[in-house]
Amino acid sequence: MTGAPDRRQSADLSRLMREDADCRKKARDLVRKFLDRAAELEGIARQESVPLYLFEPAVLRDRARSFLDAFRQRLPAFEAFFAVKCNNHPQVAAEAVRSGLGLDVSSGLELKLALETGCRRILFSGPGKTEEELDLAAAHHERVTVLMDSFGELDRLTNAAQRAAVEITSGVRLTTQEEGLWRKFGIPLSDLETFLDRAAGCPGVLLRGLQFHTSWNLTPEAQTGFIRRLGDVWRDLDPVHGNRLEFLDIGGGYWPRDGEWLLTEEIRSPGGGSGVRGSRCLEAASIEDFAREISRTLHDRIFPFSSPAVYAEPGRWIVNDAMHIMIRVADRKADDLVVTDAGTNIVGWERYETDYVPVINLSRPSLDEHPCLIAGSLCTPHDVWGWSYFGDGIEPGDVLLLPGQGAYTLSLRQQFIKPSAAFIQLPAQ
Repeated sequence: MTGAPDRRQSADLSRLMREDADCRKKARDLVRKFLDRAAELEGIARQESVPLYLFEPAVLRDRARSFLDAFRQRLPAFEAFFAVKCNNHPQVAAEAVRSGLGLDVSSGLELKLALETGCRRILFSGPGKTEEELDLAAAHHERVTVLMDSFGELDRLTNAAQRAAVEITSGVRLTTQEEGLWRKFGIPLSDLETFLDRAAGCPGVLLRGLQFHTSWNLTPEAQTGFIRRLGDVWRDLDPVHGNRLEFLDIGGGYWPRDGEWLLTEEIRSPGGGSGVRGSRCLEAASIEDFAREISRTLHDRIFPFSSPAVYAEPGRWIVNDAMHIMIRVADRKADDLVVTDAGTNIVGWERYETDYVPVINLSRPSLDEHPCLIAGSLCTPHDVWGWSYFGDGIEPGDVLLLPGQGAYTLSLRQQFIKPSAAFIQLPAQ
């Protein structure tokens, strides 16, 4: 009676071990790239105060160029807007602008940042915009397109346009999920024509486009699926409305080229004994795959009856690989436990309890990975940087690097117990 469960457990263990081995191999490939720069990067730690955010503008420029090239080969009327919420450091936003991207902002705070970069193409999205925020957008109407989120926001934007005596280019967000938490964003597709009718009678509001957004896109299926739904509605719109729609914003959520790396359950040998946290890498489609499938669906479902420019709002795909986190070992409490001088308040949440990121010991570089709890210095047990490290031993004073941490870390940082990290822009390689 116990044979079948035992076989299932053995099969599950074998699967976990295969997934872990595949992910660790990808991690070693990534680590290898940084070991060649170990002396250079450790030298920065000797000159600067650790912890650090290390920003590489050359990497961001490369990602921006790749993203634009992939889509513009298939969609000549295409523009991309960097999602500032993903990494809100002013130097990152400024570099995105220099790389040919506009900026996508979601608050008055981010709008002010975008304006200070000199950016001329700004999308202002997000729910719950205040009158003060809409007045700021109206004051810079020649640079800002407001993506409205509701019927109420249409009324408030109309009032802002009238107060400023200007015409404001705008769009409206469409919700992609009419049930659950995501319904807070935008209006249902079924309300689109009613919204367009009302907007046509609002002085000062020039409704010229539609927006939708899906997130955590490892593949383009969610985006192409909604484009098909949208095409059925757009095709049947009153031609007066359809002819006014000049852009379609397909949002962001594109996962970086290396996919999503997650921690899994502890792997143990069938005979028992101690194990280590497993890892699993979820594959992501290439940006060329995204561009091909999205453009194919647009040509099939939208372009036969309309020719809008296409916008996108990449964030994670642009900046993830362009910033790294550097910390230092403060205390070695056991062979498999060290405490660093930095807390995960600098990333804002318990990220490394779920995400697998290779921790590289720059002071003792090696491709060998060793189980070890890499803890932070906050007064909470959830302050964890990782469960292993790549290196030839680990001691107090050693400099550790977490590569590819540019997305949703710095912009989520907290002033919790410890100060945040300094920001350093690395010179071009």
